[in-house]
Amino acid sequence: MVTIKKDSEIETMRRSGKLAAEVLLMIAPYIKPGVTTNQLNDRCHDFILDNGAIPAPLNYRGFPKSICTSVNDEICHGIPSERKLRNGDIVNLDITTIVDGFHGDTNQTFFVGSPRKQAKKLVDTTLEALHKAIAIVRPGARLGDIGATIQQYVEPKGYSVVREFCGHGIGRNFHEDPQVLHFGKFGQGMVLEEGMTFTIEPMINQGKPALKILDDKWTAITQDGALSAQYEHTILVTGNGHQVLTRIDGKTVF
Repeated sequence: MVTIKKDSEIETMRRSGKLAAEVLLMIAPYIKPGVTTNQLNDRCHDFILDNGAIPAPLNYRGFPKSICTSVNDEICHGIPSERKLRNGDIVNLDITTIVDGFHGDTNQTFFVGSPRKQAKKLVDTTLEALHKAIAIVRPGARLGDIGATIQQYVEPKGYSVVREFCGHGIGRNFHEDPQVLHFGKFGQGMVLEEGMTFTIEPMINQGKPALKILDDKWTAITQDGALSAQYEHTILVTGNGHQVLTRIDGKTVF
């Protein structure tokens, strides 16, 4: 069941979304060759706590860390570890904060050191796909429009859309209805209404869409070993369009 948010709830979600965005701004300078994903996790964890909030992933369904760090062929839900980042890697940091009981969810793919040409093309395409999908969000649009927009942008470029994971409603709960697929057909699916809040978070593979889950039961990787990139924002459907709740005006958050 989709929950339409009240004005007071939306205001709290704005605060949570803003903090999630601030985490990405804070951590960006520390993403460089030689740093471990555990070190990134610890900095984000401390920053969230210092701001009076809770890192939502920690202990969520048994997840052991406060953020997800997915490197190169890791699609999502990578667990921070003592793995050191290397020049040319790409790494996605997925941040979800809880402020006064409401969630803000965002993620960004970063280049480690000097980006490789093919990696940059994939990452840039993924970000543009997210922007195009957000642009069509308004009352009366359909969920299928979001997925179709992403799919029809990335597939002609030779990339593939991950099917097994999707965006989701968000609010008091980390994951709520509806599911927001990143593939689909225009004019199909649930009609968007003012007050809905959900994430759009396309996972785009350089190769085929097939994936497998590692023995840690969390980390999803591409089956063919190709790179994967992802970006995510939390979106509010407004009376005449939309608002990105995980963006800070005037600052360099995507």
